[in-house]
Amino acid sequence: MRHLFAAEIAKLLSTRLWLWLLLASMALTALYASLLIGFSNDPDTMTAPLHTAAGQQTLFSVASGGANTLAAVLAAIGITGEFRHRTATATFLTTPRRGKIVAAKLVTYAVVGGGYATACLLTVAAIAWPWLHARDIDLMLFGNGLPGTYAGVVADVIIFAVIGIGLGALLRNQVATVVGLLVYRFVAEPILTAVPATSEWTAYLPGSASAALTQVSLSTQNYLDPWLGGLVLAGYGLLLAAVGSLVSMRRDIT
Repeated sequence: MRHLFAAEIAKLLSTRLWLWLLLASMALTALYASLLIGFSNDPDTMTAPLHTAAGQQTLFSVASGGANTLAAVLAAIGITGEFRHRTATATFLTTPRRGKIVAAKLVTYAVVGGGYATACLLTVAAIAWPWLHARDIDLMLFGNGLPGTYAGVVADVIIFAVIGIGLGALLRNQVATVVGLLVYRFVAEPILTAVPATSEWTAYLPGSASAALTQVSLSTQNYLDPWLGGLVLAGYGLLLAAVGSLVSMRRDIT
């Protein structure tokens, strides 16, 4: 298993896609954090005041929004690229037990997801600390429930990376997988959650479960408890990983 993990890391580092997506994640996080802080004094804002625990938890939760979808995209490309570039045949012939290969990819991109989450959390801290200090707002990085938000963000991005692997193994088509992820996350689910009539069940969708896990507080949206949001999101990740693994083990690779 160790040599498979090393091989996956080598494949990942053979291109700079991981770096560009990491930089994009950090840029998105910086944008989200800046907008949240910049409009925090607006009377129509949907977030809690930044001097409160809920406001600071929501602020750091934007690291999840910046990283999770792009981590899923990177993971999906990592497995669908095997089929697109026809390296899957050599990979599976070298290691006939396909389950080990999928497991190695899951571990690899889970680690990468944790790295993306950490980088984005540091991005929020670098922006929030001086900005809030200038407003005479105390930011206790290890208080106000923030460690729970940090843990939620890391877990969230890891699970999304697992979702990317599972979905990529299931669909195998790189374009369909990546476009599907982006359209769902940035178009389909936001539309669904904006409809009041769907509020009873949209809390169980992946994006809403992600928000619950990272302790987002919005005046316009009700979320599950963090522990339940984490269970729901983990369920999506485990289900897709299991189905994707089974399909990849049984499907013809040629």
